[in-house]
Amino acid sequence: MNTATRVQLSVMMFIQFFIWGAWYVSMGVYMGELHFEAKVIGWAYSSTAWAAIITPFFMGMIADRFFPAQVVLGVLHLAGAALMFLVSRTTEPMLFFFLLLGYACCYMPTLALTSAISFNQMKSTQDEFPLIRVLGTVGWIVAGLLISYLKVDATARPMEIAAGCSLLMGLYSFTLPHTPARAAGKKASVREILGVDAFALFKDRSFAVFMVSALLVCIPLSFYYGFGARFLAEGGVQNITAKMSMGQMSEFFFMLVIPFFFARLGVKYMLAVGMGAWVVRYLLFAFGGNNVLVPPFTADQMLGSLSMVGMWYLAILLHGVCYDFFFVTGQIYVDKRAPKELQSSAQGLFALFTWGIGMTIGTVASGQVVSFFSIQEAIHWKAVWLTPALLALVVLVVFFALFNEKSVPEDKDAGKA
Repeated sequence: MNTATRVQLSVMMFIQFFIWGAWYVSMGVYMGELHFEAKVIGWAYSSTAWAAIITPFFMGMIADRFFPAQVVLGVLHLAGAALMFLVSRTTEPMLFFFLLLGYACCYMPTLALTSAISFNQMKSTQDEFPLIRVLGTVGWIVAGLLISYLKVDATARPMEIAAGCSLLMGLYSFTLPHTPARAAGKKASVREILGVDAFALFKDRSFAVFMVSALLVCIPLSFYYGFGARFLAEGGVQNITAKMSMGQMSEFFFMLVIPFFFARLGVKYMLAVGMGAWVVRYLLFAFGGNNVLVPPFTADQMLGSLSMVGMWYLAILLHGVCYDFFFVTGQIYVDKRAPKELQSSAQGLFALFTWGIGMTIGTVASGQVVSFFSIQEAIHWKAVWLTPALLALVVLVVFFALFNEKSVPEDKDAGKA
């Protein structure tokens, strides 16, 4: 890949994830300012999960069979810009949700499209793609820092910024390297579109255990994405979006060291550590605090207060372990386990189970749990965070007991008939 193309794709990834990072973290705080009920906030955060279920069945086929990927990418971002702008102007809960769902149906397919455009330009995806993709993490971090610097976390401004950047990305997409429809003119069967053949992998018990565990662990995961920012805001933490971007900084680091740990821990322990990190994260949120010290106070009181709020920051920093050790390792496991002809379908199945079904259940459930532990507008946060901690612990125990790493073939194609 030449330098010009590398820069072009890096800018694409930066803007792609800047857009998501601009609105996603702070939306819960903003919806709280609008006095939306917790269950409504949960539904709003489920929009991306619903989109992950709905859109792959037709957007992938459009990009594969009818139009170049960069054209589809541009059209989706332009449509998304209009919808996100409308979301920023809406204060009615149901309209807010359906507009956001429409936006998510435009945005979520672009995650796969940006990867497809990148892969089409690469000779060695294993060596080249991480250096391009990591710019997406940088984009998310910069978005968080900008939102906090502007002090607009609790306003509609982050959505306006996301809409503006979506417009920019839409126009920029038409300048990206040409990525032709790979299966233009070919007839698609229903089995191919739905990825039904990938379900044959469930004949392996450990693969089935992994996929079900991945789905279930996304339920407690949703609590952090949906209510982490609001929890910190109510706890008196300032510049929330910037503080939560510490999680992406951690993700950046752990993404680079995954090969080191993978060689020493193996799949089972990497996945287990990722699940265990979610348990620890929620316990830190439950038992940490942001105590206000009133002079005169002792050194012990000051140290105690720092250690309490430090637990919250440690919970944020655990994001790198939570995300990379489970999701990135999970993608590697699926890639190793699936026969070559099923690898794309298997990865789509993994995305469907996690970002689709798991996150959909989780975002709705998290809103219901927060509502259950709320008295008027006061939320019993300790009980809220102990709930996903317990759920993640149960999934971890079952996974560790039933998953057998020896079932992972050494060769990618080992599962072929």
